[in-house]
Amino acid sequence: MSTRPASSISDAQAAAIEVLSPSREAWRVFRRNKAAMVGLILLLLVIIVMLAGPTLYPVKPFDIVADPFVEPFVNGQVLLGTDYLGRDLLAGMVVGGRATLIVGLSAALITVLIGVGIGAMAGYFGGFVDELLMRITEFFQVLPSLLFAMVLVSLFSPSLPVVTIAIGAVAWPGTARLARAEFMRLRQLEYVSAARAMGAGSARLMWREILPNALPPLIVSATLIIGVAILFEAGLSFLGLSDPNIMSWGLMIGSNRKYVLDAWWAVTFPGFAIFVTVLAVSLVGDGLNDAFNPKLHQR
Repeated sequence: MSTRPASSISDAQAAAIEVLSPSREAWRVFRRNKAAMVGLILLLLVIIVMLAGPTLYPVKPFDIVADPFVEPFVNGQVLLGTDYLGRDLLAGMVVGGRATLIVGLSAALITVLIGVGIGAMAGYFGGFVDELLMRITEFFQVLPSLLFAMVLVSLFSPSLPVVTIAIGAVAWPGTARLARAEFMRLRQLEYVSAARAMGAGSARLMWREILPNALPPLIVSATLIIGVAILFEAGLSFLGLSDPNIMSWGLMIGSNRKYVLDAWWAVTFPGFAIFVTVLAVSLVGDGLNDAFNPKLHQR
């Protein structure tokens, strides 16, 4: 009687476990994407600097610490130089990134909540509900997003919460259409019909049965929206439609835009930080898109 080696059995079991684990399979595909891994490392570095930077470099961004227009890498006390008022640019970079990331994450969360809520109801119920909600979605989709956000911020106080809500209020139509398509596709599947036959109500079918299976593309969409929200915040701050008492990268660019020919560094450094952060988020989003794509898993 032949016996199989224990090592081969354990390898087969390990392979079966790996196949049965969607998270492991997604991570395996994600880490094979070199661009996505570079984006993830860059994003983690930005987050670490934003969290630990104010502790390691305890300089307040609004304090005047030196003469105006000190060039970068000349004065060791102000490594990145100063702006038109003599404020430390490095302190502004470290602290300003917090507000930028908070706005990006919060606006993406609002976008997902509104978009998924509207898209889920439209895709699940169909008929009159679908027609009504999609007409509302199209109305917001054809509005000039930046102009509409500017109007919302102008009507209320230009504070960080108002900017976040304004960005979320104009960025949700794309997520709503994606959620609608996913819910329309998934509601036809057998497991949903089986749950409905067992007496599950509409709320349970939508949020407990369909939504978990619709999450992968929605997560990818939410990741990409973070980058869009960061650019929106930078644009509103550049136009002076943000809280002037909270430092952000967009505020740094907007307040120094008149002196770009005399002090290029005051605009270049925060602009480069926005570029790197948005690029990192986009690369991570592309990697998540590949990781949640079953066709790549089969390859």
